[in-house]
Amino acid sequence: MKADIQGEIRLKSYFPNCSEMRIGLTEEFCVGKAELRGYGTAVRVDECAFHSSVKLDEFESCRILKVNPTQGELLVMQYQLSDDIPSALPFHLFPTVQRDPAGRLAVYLKLRCDLSPKSQALNVRVELPVPKGVVSLSQELSSPEQTAELQPNTKSVCWVIPRVQGGSQLSALFKLEVPGLSSSSLLEVGPVNMAFELPMHTCSGLQIRFLRFTAPQAGLPHRWVRYVTHSDSYVIRL
Repeated sequence: MKADIQGEIRLKSYFPNCSEMRIGLTEEFCVGKAELRGYGTAVRVDECAFHSSVKLDEFESCRILKVNPTQGELLVMQYQLSDDIPSALPFHLFPTVQRDPAGRLAVYLKLRCDLSPKSQALNVRVELPVPKGVVSLSQELSSPEQTAELQPNTKSVCWVIPRVQGGSQLSALFKLEVPGLSSSSLLEVGPVNMAFELPMHTCSGLQIRFLRFTAPQAGLPHRWVRYVTHSDSYVIRL
């Protein structure tokens, strides 16, 4: 298994003029394998880079970034972590591929979401490559809000799930009519490619402790933090 995380902290400001903002990161945040901080569970990344306007004089001692936000969007920080992922992968797929008694290609997929029960995944898409000779598809899905369709242009079945709760399991049975189905046809199934969004979840474990202005702001600006994880390439071999 190979896993990589590429993350960023992006700041959006709707004020034309703001005083300096202090962004407090997880105190146990460390960069590189040699550095350890604090007594709790360390949040580690391999490397990180900051926007040229970010002041780092409190970063080493307190893990605080300082920035003077202008109106608009600013990419404050980017980070990367490879292989040693601190959290469990969000999804595991258990496939079965075989020929059914009617001579059709039967693919059974059981999808398990390993997020916390308080979390959920949105807009989940499972793309299953199938043999190029498929002429029809029948399906059995585990809940009515799911959909699936055969996409001839990409020679794949697309299984769409609007929402998956953490700790739950879903399943789909696809029966495909393939003229001249043979043992080699089964080898054309997969690998599966998944796309999804995980709101309020970071795979790295990095968190924002606080957002503070160093000087009073007129109008008491509202501050909020939004966490989101997007899949980039989530591929599962069958």
